[in-house]
Parts: sequence; structure tokens; C-alpha cells
Amino acid sequence: MTLRLVVGCYLFALARLSAQVYADADAFKPTSTPARSAHDLAILVVAVCAVIFVVVSSLLFYTVYKFRHRKTDDGHEPAQVYGSNQIEIAWTVIPILIVVVLTMATARVIAKVQDMPQPKDAIEITVIGHQWWWEVRYPKLGVITANEVHMPVSANLTQFPSFLTLLSADVAHSFWVPRLAGKTDLIPGHPNRMWIDPQQPGTYLGNCAEYCGTQHANMLLRVVVESKEDFDKWVEAQKTPAVVNAEANEGRAMFLSLSCVNCHRVAGTTANGEFGPDLTHLMSRQTLAAGVIPNDFAGLKGWIHDPEEIKPGNYMPNMQLNAKELDLVVAYLSTLK
Repeated sequence: MTLRLVVGCYLFALARLSAQVYADADAFKPTSTPARSAHDLAILVVAVCAVIFVVVSSLLFYTVYKFRHRKTDDGHEPAQVYGSNQIEIAWTVIPILIVVVLTMATARVIAKVQDMPQPKDAIEITVIGHQWWWEVRYPKLGVITANEVHMPVSANLTQFPSFLTLLSADVAHSFWVPRLAGKTDLIPGHPNRMWIDPQQPGTYLGNCAEYCGTQHANMLLRVVVESKEDFDKWVEAQKTPAVVNAEANEGRAMFLSLSCVNCHRVAGTTANGEFGPDLTHLMSRQTLAAGVIPNDFAGLKGWIHDPEEIKPGNYMPNMQLNAKELDLVVAYLSTLK
């Protein structure tokens, strides 16, 4: 009953986290150059469409009002107009000009975003989409994490753009953090590239924007933007082997005896699986199950006890642990900071 209560509480937390994603992932509050370029283009398109709507609606209402049926009408149709060179030229030339302007503006934004040269000191990140979580690698820094992308802020005269290589391990996914950049697809066998220069520190929320299966809606993502000093500290912490307290040795042995080691990796142990997220610094992340529930002791316990209850259809099996085994494993994993 207690575990069911825990699961229920975290399903409620899921609803709250989902609401937070939609509240914070506001594409109309861009904080990076690619997002701002897309935002400005969108505003231009909306403005042009609004003008067209106002003009066409005004002409329609004017026509309906002016030529409405009156009691004084004698029943005869008004004089018919069968052609007007001026009108035909206007409704041909004006749309062509609008299309040309929008095409040139779009091409300019695409070129600005896609043709950005990569500086030597840029942060290189590889993001691999899985059903239904994100693997995040920093090849030059030797860091592997999951569901959270850390990058330094580019503010004032200090620029630290991050260049992302996007891959897929299974089906098509799409990387989308609305306040930082437009969506870019992750296609199996076809690497895509994008870059971000976040200009305000904070945690930016995103999600997969390409339907990829049962838990597509819960394939959430966080981008943590911090100062260069804090980013460097995070990198060093991620490189450091996780320290296990003496009290957790029994839990460590229990974890390594389970089939968890076939899917997950914990640096410095015999767990070298690659199918699931790297757990070396599990507790340094804000959420579990790709943003579904908060990452704390109770959440971790509920997740390991019955992953299917929290995220139906996911590929993490229920290990059928008894209460003691569950407590030991959770106690060990809670030390991986």
C-alpha cells in the first residue's frame, strides 16, 4: 500500500512537471541567437498574415454591406463587372511580392543558423535519441550523462557556443528546446548538426517533437545553462568516480548481482551496459525517466519498484525485488552523485 501511495504521488508529480514544461518552454521568449532568429521570422510572417487578413476582411465586410439587399431594390441585378486589368494586376503582383519577401527572409535565417562556423573553443556535444530518453556525450571532455544537457552561458563579450551532433539509436526523434533553438530531427543513420549560444543562465525545458512511440510525450529534456566556472566544476564532478559510502557496500553488491549491469554503466564497476542511461552520477540529475518524476530518494524507489506503473511501455523491467533488496539498491544508487 505504501509503495502504491508513492507511485500515486509521483504520478501527480508527473502532471505538475508536464505543466511546468508547457509553461516554461515558451518559444516567444528566445534566449539564444538561433531561437531569436526563428522568433523574429515568425513575428514577420504573423504580421504579414495579419495585414492580409485585415485587408481581405475589410473588403469583404465593405462588399457585403454596400451591396446588401434593400427594400427599395427593384429586383434587378446591379451592373456586372466582367474584368478589371488594375484589379488583376494588383492581386497577382502583390502576392508575388509577399512570397518573395518571405522567401528571402526565410533563406536569410536558414543561412544564418546553418552556416555558422564552429569556433575552436566551442563545446562539442553528441545527443543520441533513444526510446524514450536522451543520451548526452561530451566527446572531448570524456563525460556521459542522460536527459540533461549542460552548457556554459554566452553573455556579454564571452561567447561559448555549443555545437550539437544529433543521432538516433532507433527511430526518428526530434530535439526541441523552444527558448534556445528550433527543432532539429534525429534520423537513424543520418547525423544532423545544430548550435546554441544561450545568453541567460537557467534551466530550459524541451521535449522530443517527432512522434516516436508509446512514451513520446514523456521523452522530456532539460538544458542547464550556467557560468563557465560552474560548467567546468560540473565537468570535473562528472569525471570523478562516484564515491560509495561504506554503508552502501551491501547495496552495491546487490546492484552488481542483478541484470541491471547489462543495460546500465557505472564507471569503476563491472556494470558496463549501454542500452540504458549511464548511472555513474545518477543523483546529479534533476529528474528520472527522462523528466517524468523528480530525482530524489522516494522517486528513485518508486521508479525501481515498478517502472511500468510510472512510465507505461518503457523498456526498463520490473526486477521483482523484495522490500530489503529494493532498499539496498536504492541506498546504493542514492550515493552516485
